[in-house]
Amino acid sequence: MRSVRIGVDTGGTFTDVVMVDEQTGEIVTTKTPSTPANPADGFMAGIEKILNGADPREVAQIVHGTTVATNQLLEERVSDLGFITTEGFEFVLEIGRQSVPDGYGNSYFWVKPPRIVPVHRVKTVGGRLDHLGREVRPFDEEGAVRVARWFRDRGITAIGVCFLHSYANPDHERRMRDVIAREHPDAVVSISSDVLREYREYERSVTTLVDAAVKPTMRRYIANLESRLRTPFSVMKSNGGVLSAAEVVHQPITTVLSGPAAGALGAALIARTAGHPSVITLDGGGTSTDVAVVIDGEPSLTTEGTIGRYPCKIPMIDIVTVGAGGGSIAWISPEGTLKVGPKSAGADPGPICYGKGGTEVTVTDAHVFLGRVPPHLLGGEIPLDLDAARAAIEALADKLGLTPERTATGILEISAFNQSNAIRQITVQRGLDVRDFPLVTFGGSGPLLACRLIDILGLPAVIVPPDPGNVSAFGLLTVDVKNDYVRTYVTRELSLDTAAAILGELEAQAAEALNREGFTEHVYQRSADLRYYGQAYEVRVPAPSGPVDEAWRDTVVAAFHEAHEKLYGYAYRDDPRHAVEWVNLRVSGIGPITRPTLRRIPAADGEPRPDHTRRVFFEKAEETPVYRRSDLAAGAVIRGPAVIEEYGSTLPVHPGFTATVDAYGNLEVRRDR
Repeated sequence: MRSVRIGVDTGGTFTDVVMVDEQTGEIVTTKTPSTPANPADGFMAGIEKILNGADPREVAQIVHGTTVATNQLLEERVSDLGFITTEGFEFVLEIGRQSVPDGYGNSYFWVKPPRIVPVHRVKTVGGRLDHLGREVRPFDEEGAVRVARWFRDRGITAIGVCFLHSYANPDHERRMRDVIAREHPDAVVSISSDVLREYREYERSVTTLVDAAVKPTMRRYIANLESRLRTPFSVMKSNGGVLSAAEVVHQPITTVLSGPAAGALGAALIARTAGHPSVITLDGGGTSTDVAVVIDGEPSLTTEGTIGRYPCKIPMIDIVTVGAGGGSIAWISPEGTLKVGPKSAGADPGPICYGKGGTEVTVTDAHVFLGRVPPHLLGGEIPLDLDAARAAIEALADKLGLTPERTATGILEISAFNQSNAIRQITVQRGLDVRDFPLVTFGGSGPLLACRLIDILGLPAVIVPPDPGNVSAFGLLTVDVKNDYVRTYVTRELSLDTAAAILGELEAQAAEALNREGFTEHVYQRSADLRYYGQAYEVRVPAPSGPVDEAWRDTVVAAFHEAHEKLYGYAYRDDPRHAVEWVNLRVSGIGPITRPTLRRIPAADGEPRPDHTRRVFFEKAEETPVYRRSDLAAGAVIRGPAVIEEYGSTLPVHPGFTATVDAYGNLEVRRDR
């Protein structure tokens, strides 16, 4: 009996599925419409479709990228949530931070949003620890009982607990959890020392509350899938690793960027295999576009991420998301100007051309009107209503006083600039020159604006992988099991013995988790957060394995100076007035897997021939050759204007551009010199 692994990525419009045969290496892909009302239905439909009647016992593993937790936070479906903190600190959420979000140059125009937990559902318990974890006042057991009963009597079943300095000593939080379990057994509880054992009370509180908020939803979703599957499955995490479904229900916050993280990792492997170790990745879906940076084969990580308006200080791949997908809606502002997104038609009802009840013009409708996508999607599975798209574009053009062609082109131009702004945000604002990086673009709508992004940003090239609509699902099959652990240790005089003890404890925690996952081979990656004394925020740098000695400390400090200079343009290597301060020690425990092998494709034999022609509007409307991607061999060159079509995506090659097929079947798009 053969053995296969399946990756399932649930997006806003489509659920993408990839299957890899572990014996032959054969890769099979498919897509099915997402089911927003119950994502598990789309998941199961995708599994059944790709198996195509095969024996389900052949499935050795399923890995899932899900947006369940992300969507709950983005849509702010957070209710019946309670918060317990240290006596005297009940307003930690209300005070928050003084920073104003980007886009509000003048803080007078910014209104503080509602807190994740309103102040009337915040309760405090007596007891106090100092910053070293020493008990200053004993835990108030009677007060804890009263608080637990207060939440029980009001039916509040999701509770976050964050006590002052519990990162240094979790004892009081664990005792509070025990009290809640005894007095309010129906409650789902998250304690900050389990979620984020790191200092900064506000961020730790919100991160813990986000975990508590999504726990009930994720548990129901995972239970639904487990009841319908015969195969154990894993879930993609935001940090670039996976975790079994049985474990992920205990730390659901780690899944908040599940799908986008898989896409960045899949694109990184594809690009590295093709000889491009450092790239920008762009995942264009139906609802949004996700952008990340890969340097030397690894996506950049951050612990300063946010989901919607909630800061989440868990390690995650550094991804910028904008509402610029195929379903993004074109609309006219009160000032009479054309806007695109961030509101999306999603999968239901979808763009007007889907014929499912959509009434607002979308980016996909503009592509259809201009002839840049075929009159059907998924190889004919989803026919498109060209006449409906045309009528809607013409009606919008009448309101704007423009021709239909200019209106549709304008919609795509605005969408391209929205995507380019996201790319600048993750490159230029991080001190990187966007012109140094090829762009790997994927997702169903990702390749559609490739040529415009080259012109807008000055990119050297755009790489479009085979089956771009399924790269995120493919990425799920390239991911190791990975867990992250952190301990705050603020000091200017690092005790090597203390640092070694902390790292040893973290590695022991990582080993225990990997053993539960069934791994006998363990890999540990260390890192540390450092800053110059007096600074408010840290820089995370890698730390070597091996003995924690003077050479180890010097290596980490040297890496910090170099990283600080790269980020901010200066460093204080030889200035004793600016001491280096250690803040956090981190360990990632990794259980390595066997990754799929990407195969070379045969070389071209003669000039590629178009499959047919279609009237397409670029600078003007003209009959344009349309190529099937499956017919293109390595070395094939397609000069614009042209359109290259495949099952899950389309690449319009504009006049003045050339697409070349590389040895692995990727399309490299460049502007003609």
